[in-house]
Amino acid sequence: MQNETKSGPFKALAPIVLGSGSPRRRELLENLGISFEVVVSKAEEPAPEKGETPVDYAKRMAHMKAAEVASRRPDEVVIGSDTVVALDDEIMGKPKDNEDALRMLTALSGKTHQVVSGVSVIMPDGKAETFAACTDVVMRNSSRDELLAYIATGEPTDKAGAYAIQGIGTFLVREITGSYTNVVGLPVAKVLEVLGSWGVIVPTQA
Repeated sequence: MQNETKSGPFKALAPIVLGSGSPRRRELLENLGISFEVVVSKAEEPAPEKGETPVDYAKRMAHMKAAEVASRRPDEVVIGSDTVVALDDEIMGKPKDNEDALRMLTALSGKTHQVVSGVSVIMPDGKAETFAACTDVVMRNSSRDELLAYIATGEPTDKAGAYAIQGIGTFLVREITGSYTNVVGLPVAKVLEVLGSWGVIVPTQA
């Protein structure tokens, strides 16, 4: 699926594929004016291995996703990403159901956790760079009724950690330290740095 390119500060000099169906990641790239195509990765998402850190897991998943898409689109620049929420090194993925969402949100309430996004960029020549960004997120103390009301909106269903900082779930967050876009799902500054260093994108005035 080709995105509708908006005017923005950057332009792509090579075909780019976003290997993710996340509308949040798609919007972050669209806002920069970069043209790209969305090809959802078919890679499976295995559970974390014993002792695997949230950073290592997110990077492994991001590379698996990017590599699967690159195998189908070998002549294009592929971006794969995976975002996880971690509390005391416990990796929280997407909730299985509303009960699981309440468990996650209750555990996060009033505490500081980390949001980790792994990103893997693979070039047509096979060159790849895989990295991760980590943001500390401080949550306010939320009552059980508040959490149940939030879960009833349906927003937590497909979100790592059962909340979306850019959506209704913004009321849950007291403060963050680090990249905001990382919490949304894609550390934009670092992605631009990599794409720019490889000559894949340039400022529109260049």
